[in-house]
Amino acid sequence: MLRIGLSGGIGAGKSTVSSTFSELGGIVVDGDVISREVVEPGTEGLTKLVEAFGEKILSPDGTLNRPALAAIAFSDDEKRQTLNGIVHPLVGQRRAELIAAAGDDAVIVEDIPLLVESGMAPMFPLVVIVNADEDLRVKRLIEHRGFTEEDARARIAAQATEEQRRAVADVWLDNAGSADELVEKARVLWHQRIVPFEHNLDAGEPARAPLALVPYDPSWPDQARRIVARLNTACGHRAVRIDHVGSTAVPGMDAKDVIDVQVTVASLDVADELAGALTSAGYVHMPITADVSKPNTGDESLWHKRLHCSADPGRPTNVHLRVDGWPNQLFALLFVDWLAANPAVQQEYLAVKRQAEQGAGGSVEAYVAAKEPWFAEAYRRAWDWADASGWRPGD
Repeated sequence: MLRIGLSGGIGAGKSTVSSTFSELGGIVVDGDVISREVVEPGTEGLTKLVEAFGEKILSPDGTLNRPALAAIAFSDDEKRQTLNGIVHPLVGQRRAELIAAAGDDAVIVEDIPLLVESGMAPMFPLVVIVNADEDLRVKRLIEHRGFTEEDARARIAAQATEEQRRAVADVWLDNAGSADELVEKARVLWHQRIVPFEHNLDAGEPARAPLALVPYDPSWPDQARRIVARLNTACGHRAVRIDHVGSTAVPGMDAKDVIDVQVTVASLDVADELAGALTSAGYVHMPITADVSKPNTGDESLWHKRLHCSADPGRPTNVHLRVDGWPNQLFALLFVDWLAANPAVQQEYLAVKRQAEQGAGGSVEAYVAAKEPWFAEAYRRAWDWADASGWRPGD
């Protein structure tokens, strides 16, 4: 099962994407629909809303008068929080019931208007955000939903900003064009990323990234932050710390377009306990159980680890689970800081990587093996630098 979080500001076009995914076979769990269900006449939700905001939010037939509720609830932050505190738990309970009824191979599309505001984005292996600029959204709300301009802008202002949405978006769908154009973007996303993602997850297969060094991507740190947030949610208290490591963590350095993340755990038993949670988060277990040990580092078992890789073809990721204080865990942290502090070493390592790439014939295994002699010496040099500089692993 693959769960996708879908969101976007009011008037952005989220419903069009949701409908497209449904037509293509996704099981859509629509937050708007559920929000209406949980406040129908006779429900616990409607009773609590009347208790909080008064009978003036009811229509003559006893149903909820949504514009009347909105006029009150969106007038200040405290009232909006009261509304959310009533409705969100009820929506969450109903959403969980619908998901539990779906098949194991389903793609669940959770259409959540307040995905960002509720802090739920890290719960999903993939987050899709639909966006349009404010003036266009206001125009749509006036023309198609009968809003006044003042009401439209007030609703938009009460929701997350574009910057906040971009921070959680794995996929950003711009809806500045026609509805047909947005539908086509959604269809391409479904077939080229979502379906392969679900297939890989079901088969236990990692996403394959081409063996090619690419120029440093300034978005890598933001992508890594989303991954770390997702892993923090999946691992919870069992993770001692989670860090962006590897070449993509070194500012300005060319690298393979693969994000490496290290989850530090108290033991390999804890790492094994996390396998199910990581699979649910989109990361499949790999048979690799150790890093290559470095000379004069003692017991080779201290280089053991667990490895999970993303099933998402749009974001190849390696998740290394290593034990706190073991040499491989410490070296992963040290290596990033050593390279960042020493541009000459960066260039040296880049030359090694380029030579390894040329001789690997597209084989990742050959590429890794070709770099290993350099790493054996780099390990000692990095620790010499650490001792001289007083380096300690930061928090």
